[in-house]
Amino acid sequence: MKQQRPISITGGTLVTPIGLAEANLRLVDGLIAVVGGGISEGDEVVEARGLLVTPGLVDCGVFAVDKPAFHFGGITRAALMPDQSPPLDHPSRVRYAAQSGKPDLWVHPLAAATVGLAGTHLAEIAMMRDAGARAIATGRSWIADSGVMLRLLQYAAMLDMVVVSHAEDGGLAGRSASATAGEMATRLGLPSAPAQAEALAVARDIALAEMTGARLHLRQVTTRGALDLVRAAQKRGVAVTAGVTPAHFMLSDLALAGFRTFARLSPPLRSEDDRQAVREALADGTISVVASGHDPRGPEDKNLPFADAAPGMAGAETLLAMVLTLVRDGVIDLPRAFDLVARNPARLLGVPAGALEAGLEGDVALIDPERPWVVDSRKMEASAGNTPFDRQPVQGRVIALWKGGVRITR
Repeated sequence: MKQQRPISITGGTLVTPIGLAEANLRLVDGLIAVVGGGISEGDEVVEARGLLVTPGLVDCGVFAVDKPAFHFGGITRAALMPDQSPPLDHPSRVRYAAQSGKPDLWVHPLAAATVGLAGTHLAEIAMMRDAGARAIATGRSWIADSGVMLRLLQYAAMLDMVVVSHAEDGGLAGRSASATAGEMATRLGLPSAPAQAEALAVARDIALAEMTGARLHLRQVTTRGALDLVRAAQKRGVAVTAGVTPAHFMLSDLALAGFRTFARLSPPLRSEDDRQAVREALADGTISVVASGHDPRGPEDKNLPFADAAPGMAGAETLLAMVLTLVRDGVIDLPRAFDLVARNPARLLGVPAGALEAGLEGDVALIDPERPWVVDSRKMEASAGNTPFDRQPVQGRVIALWKGGVRITR
């Protein structure tokens, strides 16, 4: 799939890292050639009046390659978590995953940190890096053995790879907890774990990252206590970044009322105070990545008692709309929104995309930020519609999408 002729996107509002610009964007040979230049003879001209021209989204941490859902949501690149069957703990599996979305979606596999994601023996990380892995991940679980985590971070520092960690102390959370300890969990009689399980995991991993000089990305940080630890570490100069999914800035544990298993997530939904802390961390830059956490689950996993249902949500289609709610609420501005879902994830993964800058890949979306629609789990493009935002009115739709200068939606 190769761009056949230059494209000039004209009349739209470009969302760039330095602000908004009423300018043209030109794509040549699959790359962004000119930001703000004129139209050349022979260009295919795309009229974008009244629309936003943005980079394609880079979704940092998905559990399934679900192309129709990604394209609906404006996602052109996705970092695939190692929690596959079998896990991405071998170079051949990583290499296969890296080819799985082409040509119209780039999949960036994250190498399993340990063999079988069991948390005991380090996997062949250098070989998986050479096979296409863009980072190292602990998967859905925390590495409980601090000695193993220390060796992982030392090795990652030597290879200059980011470690993507799940921040939840397994000793406190256990295997049965499905909610955060508090009033809602007590009223509903759900097995729960204290919010401090996250802060303890974050404190340990930050301490080891500071010791080794490794780069650490905490995939989801969802509590005030843990965010305070991240903020303090960043001020000390520790190479730690934090991410979150929309559920944790849009919803609190009040969404568990009625035992709706679409709200059964990992980490579980938190208190309203923690939700506000996440929004504050998005505003002040403590959280630098928002990912969908896309994890489609069918009826066999969700039509169960709440505590028995599998955690996870189909998030690719709603990622953009939910981040745009932060803009409308005045929490962040538009350039910051696309830093969260495109530029920062691309930099974390080390890929030449995520921003409207000359020389980067021609991954571009046209977005109508005011287009209203209603999230409907029955009509989603994902392989399963397990979204906690079911029936929620939202705004913001992708009108057109290009991958490497080739249009993939119409």
